[in-house]
Amino acid sequence: MNRTTFFFIRLPVALSLLGHGLVRLPKLRMFSEWMVEAMEKSFLPSTLVTVWSYALPFIELILGVLLLIGYKAKYSIYAGLALMGVLIFGSTSVEDWGAIEAQLIHSVYLFALLWYVEKYSSGIPNDLKQ
Repeated sequence: MNRTTFFFIRLPVALSLLGHGLVRLPKLRMFSEWMVEAMEKSFLPSTLVTVWSYALPFIELILGVLLLIGYKAKYSIYAGLALMGVLIFGSTSVEDWGAIEAQLIHSVYLFALLWYVEKYSSGIPNDLKQ
C-alpha cells in the first residue's frame, strides 16, 4: 500500500470529523447550549456536559486534521474510537438511538481503518502508521 491509497482510505472519516469540528466552532456557545439542553434528562452532571460541549468541536477538529495528514495514524484511529465510545455513552444516556447509529458507523469505519493499518503495516511508511 502506498501513501496515496492510505490517504484516500482515511479521507472520508477524516473529513467527517474535521467537518463536525469546523461547523461547530463559529457557533460554539449555541452548540454548547443545545447539547446541555439535549442532555438534561441524562444522569450526567450539567457541568460535565458543558465542559464536554466546549471541548468536543476542538477534539473532532484535531482528530480530523490528524487523520487527514496521517500523523501517527494508528494512535489517531485509537483516539477516534475512544471518542466514539464517549459519544455513544452520552447518546445512550438520553436514548438518542439515531445518533448512536451514526456513531457506530464511524466506529466501524475507524475499526476497518485500524484493521487495514495492522494488516498492511509493512507497506505503510513508519511516519504514518505509528
